[in-house]
Amino acid sequence: MTSGHSDQTTSALTRRAALQQAACGFGGLALASLCAGSPGNASERAAQLVPGQHPSAAKRPHLQPRAKRIIFLFMQGGPSHVDSFDYKPALAKHDGQSMPFDDARAIANSGKRGTAQRVMKSLWEFQRYGESGRPVSALFPETARHTDDLTLIHSMHTEGVAHGPATLFLHCGSTNFVRPSLGSWINYGLGSENENLPGFVSLSPSSGNGGPRNYGNAFLPAVYQGTVVGKAGGSIKEATIRNLKNTHLSPEQQQRQLEFLQNLNRAQLPSQANESDLAAVINSFELAWRMQNNVPDILDLTQESQDTLNLYGIGQKETDKYGRQCLMARRLCEAGVRFIQVNYGDNTANPAWDQHSNLPKHEQHARAVDKPIAGLLSDLKRRGLLEDTIVWWGGEFGRTPYAQKNGTGRDHNPGGFTTWLVGDCLKSGYSYGATDEFGAAAAENKVHMHDLHATLLHLLGLDHERLTYRYAGRDFRLTDVAGHVVHDIIS
Repeated sequence: MTSGHSDQTTSALTRRAALQQAACGFGGLALASLCAGSPGNASERAAQLVPGQHPSAAKRPHLQPRAKRIIFLFMQGGPSHVDSFDYKPALAKHDGQSMPFDDARAIANSGKRGTAQRVMKSLWEFQRYGESGRPVSALFPETARHTDDLTLIHSMHTEGVAHGPATLFLHCGSTNFVRPSLGSWINYGLGSENENLPGFVSLSPSSGNGGPRNYGNAFLPAVYQGTVVGKAGGSIKEATIRNLKNTHLSPEQQQRQLEFLQNLNRAQLPSQANESDLAAVINSFELAWRMQNNVPDILDLTQESQDTLNLYGIGQKETDKYGRQCLMARRLCEAGVRFIQVNYGDNTANPAWDQHSNLPKHEQHARAVDKPIAGLLSDLKRRGLLEDTIVWWGGEFGRTPYAQKNGTGRDHNPGGFTTWLVGDCLKSGYSYGATDEFGAAAAENKVHMHDLHATLLHLLGLDHERLTYRYAGRDFRLTDVAGHVVHDIIS
């Protein structure tokens, strides 16, 4: 009699045994799915970077750079230019009068051109400061002391009449399509100055009006996305990079664990895909390991003197939060981070500076940021960092010269507003361009947001027309098919 099984039978494979044997395979499938599910393909990405080069390593610029890094002081919601840095005597002269305006917001609200609106004068007095004699309102008395260092651009105009599209355009150069942010483009084009730190950091960003897209990499390799520290509305005192420390394993154990994981990951690398998403994962693990030993010290503000803390308004109720962000930005800048967003905003339905019916609230926001901004400029200057650092202040748009719905606030104004820059590579105490007599629209030497992006890239040594990335069959760039460098503001 014979048995129903052969002499070399194997035991039945249990469900638990199957899972144990297949576990590593699941990891491989997940990783393969991650790579395959990302936009673009390995061959497109590999063509963009030097083979074998670490993707976040410093790269050679297109041009001779005038600066190495940018600190962007983002004022979420659109501060009023005619109540801060763009003095318009005509507003006081015609205060209360109904006059026709043809700006995009008025047309959108009324559906027709030339709708009469009530002109509203500024609620704050203007005063001339410094040798340049530039007028600044009482909203920014501390920043005004640095007027001779400012390069004011009064003729900005942009796309998008609502916060979401305009904020995305400010950061990404597009109102609706998913595109890489400015910081990611800079990180991609230049790499990081410090191999132990990310090249792009966003401090306390808002989750609204684009949220992560404002510091995202879109179709650029993941290694170029912004690293977030803190969040809007949260306490900056506890702000750090999440999961940076492992308190359960010793450094030696973590080192062995990292080496084991990296060996597994490298074994799965395609033979000619140095810049694949898997390579980005490997590089991110290595960067995270190096960051554990460097970032905690950089984010530790207790190492600063009391005089420095006072300079930024740290310890004072109104200015403590933004003061900490600005000081953190200086420390990141000094450590070699290429692009640092210092966000002033919140996660509410109406962003911080968005005063449609309560313009006096601008004063609350100005008090929160004015001293920290002035402190940052003073600190950068005394440390010699303005020699190769650009500070950029601005919002997604300005505000109208008339009262919205005959009330006590101002509406959005993408057609004309002011931004300012500071840096030794720029003409100091200089005003460029102008809006019309009411501040309603850019009228002289107009500067589109694409032009500002092109100029900032140029100052960092990047040609905005050559900084491209091939994706989905075409070359993309931050400025799309537009943008001109504003050479007149460069020293």
